[in-house]
Amino acid sequence: MGFCEEESVVILGMSTKRNCAIQQLEIVMRPLFLIAVLVCSIATVFAQDGGTAQQAQTPAVVKPSTATPGVTKRQVRQRARIRQGVRTGELTPGEAAKLRGEQRKIKADKQAAKADGEVTPAERKQLQKEQNKSSRDIYRLKHNNVTR
Repeated sequence: MGFCEEESVVILGMSTKRNCAIQQLEIVMRPLFLIAVLVCSIATVFAQDGGTAQQAQTPAVVKPSTATPGVTKRQVRQRARIRQGVRTGELTPGEAAKLRGEQRKIKADKQAAKADGEVTPAERKQLQKEQNKSSRDIYRLKHNNVTR
């Protein structure tokens, strides 16, 4: 054999034939062991970052978004607050008309922001600012002790 010479000498209680077989096995198994360690290391990396190791290397393409679910939810809630105020008499017809006008302006501003195909962070901030003001106005007018 090419790996070691066959001798029948006994070294430390083992024959050289057995030592030669162990050496051959080690030579074959060493690369397999290294491959197994490499695979386990890669699997560990993917498990720790949720399998996004490849995503971190490739640049993400961010598509412009016109979705405004937060604005829409607030519009629905604010309209419900206005209706509730009218129903209970907390809002006069004039106050309700003013608040509905604010809601129409917010809706128009939202449509204008979506018109170019992207709602920018600045436009989102402006819509939120308008909705915050409208929310304060709803509260203030519902609690001003003027009833119909």
